[in-house]
Amino acid sequence: MPGTSVGRRRSRADSDGGHGSDALLWARTAASGRWLRRGVIWLTAVVISGAALPGKVAAASFDCGAARAADEIAICHSQALSDLDVRMATTYGILIRLVAMGQRGMLQDGQRAFLASRAACGADTACIAAAYRDRLAILDKAVDAIVSRGPY
Repeated sequence: MPGTSVGRRRSRADSDGGHGSDALLWARTAASGRWLRRGVIWLTAVVISGAALPGKVAAASFDCGAARAADEIAICHSQALSDLDVRMATTYGILIRLVAMGQRGMLQDGQRAFLASRAACGADTACIAAAYRDRLAILDKAVDAIVSRGPY
């Protein structure tokens, strides 16, 4: 129709010669990584807040009612240790689903080693807390490695 302008919308690639798509992909990847980290932190906070409800302290990775080992009993009696347990169990649970199948065995072996070192602490709460902090540092590093690889 004369006098009307009908045309296609220009895309970002049209306006910058196609070079903006790399920057856009990088921005999306970086944003996805931030959202994944925030998701892990948010999910951990939700689980911890549930554990902080009135009543006896509950640990995420085992039933405190069935706890018999000294380290498990210590965790069940300490909110701080229970919070560490929740964070570790949540991070491990997410990570085991994110890693490639060939890396799962290594991750599971590391978890078994962590449980053995935690058990060796007995009821020593400082030792248990240190074991959790060490394991969380390893798990957090693994999450960061996955996030940095992107894209999602």
